[in-house]
Amino acid sequence: MNWPIVARMLGLLGLLVGASMAFSLPWAFPALGQVETFEARGFWGLVFAMLCSLAVSGALYAWGHQSKSSILRKEAFATVGMGWILAGILGALPFLFSGSERAPGVKMTPIDAFFESVSGFTTTGASLLTELEDPEVIPRCVMFWRCFTHWLGGMGIIVLFVAILGQLGAGGKAMLKREVPGPITESVRPRVQESAIVMWTIYVVFSGIETVLLMSCGVSLYEALCHTFGTMATGGFSTHNSSVGFYNGGPVEFIIIIFMLLAGVNFSLYYLVFRRHHKDSWTKRLKHLTSDAELRAYLLIILVVTCLLTISLMVNGYYANLFVALRHSLFATVSIITTTGFGTEDFSNWSEFAKGLLFVLMFVGGCAGSTAGGIKVIRWVLLGKIFILEIEKAYRPNVVRPLRLGGIVVEERIRHDVVVYFCMVLVIFLGSWFLLITIEPDDLWETHGDHGIAEKLLDCGSAVAATLNNVGPGFGVIGPTENFANFSQQGKCLLTMLMLLGRLELFAILVLLTPRFWRQQ
Repeated sequence: MNWPIVARMLGLLGLLVGASMAFSLPWAFPALGQVETFEARGFWGLVFAMLCSLAVSGALYAWGHQSKSSILRKEAFATVGMGWILAGILGALPFLFSGSERAPGVKMTPIDAFFESVSGFTTTGASLLTELEDPEVIPRCVMFWRCFTHWLGGMGIIVLFVAILGQLGAGGKAMLKREVPGPITESVRPRVQESAIVMWTIYVVFSGIETVLLMSCGVSLYEALCHTFGTMATGGFSTHNSSVGFYNGGPVEFIIIIFMLLAGVNFSLYYLVFRRHHKDSWTKRLKHLTSDAELRAYLLIILVVTCLLTISLMVNGYYANLFVALRHSLFATVSIITTTGFGTEDFSNWSEFAKGLLFVLMFVGGCAGSTAGGIKVIRWVLLGKIFILEIEKAYRPNVVRPLRLGGIVVEERIRHDVVVYFCMVLVIFLGSWFLLITIEPDDLWETHGDHGIAEKLLDCGSAVAATLNNVGPGFGVIGPTENFANFSQQGKCLLTMLMLLGRLELFAILVLLTPRFWRQQ
């Protein structure tokens, strides 16, 4: 392991995170430069966090700046994995230095702050804050930073890092692949910096459009930006306890649905459609969308689940109006499949069928190359095709039939990777579920007797699924109107690790736990 070059990369990355805190400072001035006492605490907390981040990052960069070696695959893995951990640590400092509280009178511990920071950067949206609308719990500027971490992590802080830094050779391509993961890599074009710039440009443009549309509906600039960060990053942090339900439907809810859908689509498709100086007609450009197997499957899943949820809600009498049932079903479906986690209703109170459907949907996720988390739709499409081929082999063992996707033969290596990934997710989910049940005390559930034990099983299972797949809310004590504040400190540590595993699709974090990875060649 070339430690100096890793230190240099981490130093530059930390400088980027520290400098980005400056965008939150203006929100400490609510009116004509008159800083309130509590907001002043937030302002100086951010300033100290910036200085601390720049000092630590500067020290790392000073250690490795003389290294002239190229970053290779091994160093790229280390930079991505350790870079996300470093970002989580630095991002936690504003919460600690500002004296933010996770509940009135309850200060955030370092583990609490790290959990909230990692949840932001990984776009999980799992929160510990119980009173978002209480002006004496968390300063306005720190709340903005909390939402801004979503936006930085949505397209990926490493992608932004690659776009700014420039040529990093094969290591840069490996870093970009870990940030925009998926089993098919044709979308990552040979020029790594150009790919990163294109994806971030599209991301910024979409974010700007959504912000303007929300403001046109009467939403303030502050809230429009915060909800845009959560939407485009598929994160889900809101400035209200009732999340998007605060706006009582209407155009705001519709706009957020549209942009959640857009954020869950492969951003490379947008490039193919909107690229300049191309001779193809718009009809041919749009064929990139209509011919994409993953996009079709993504939209089909949303349609089917929305219809099933609507029927369930109507049959069980949760809503008397079909339009209202359809609206809440569509919002919940899009929010969960894109792993955004915004809510308009507490789906924990819906029927068992509806909750089971949403629980399964937590493991689907958006398209590869999108800002959504979860198991990407393309992997489910490939797994289905693999199943069909294996069933055929059972009665036609001598037939050799290649696996095709969109007319292209899928390599045997990708087939192997897909099966291995599903197996690893299953093992990690089951192991973490059992571990969380073991380490969490029964205090929250024991008053319900045997029913409470059953609820603990479901709540812990949904907590693991929600963090591993970067969804955010789960069921029961962590439902859309609840939070993770009541989990133990060790439970929060486990869930924080799951958020990192899910955001980086396992390997960039798992390699850090392998002793052989750190040995010299």
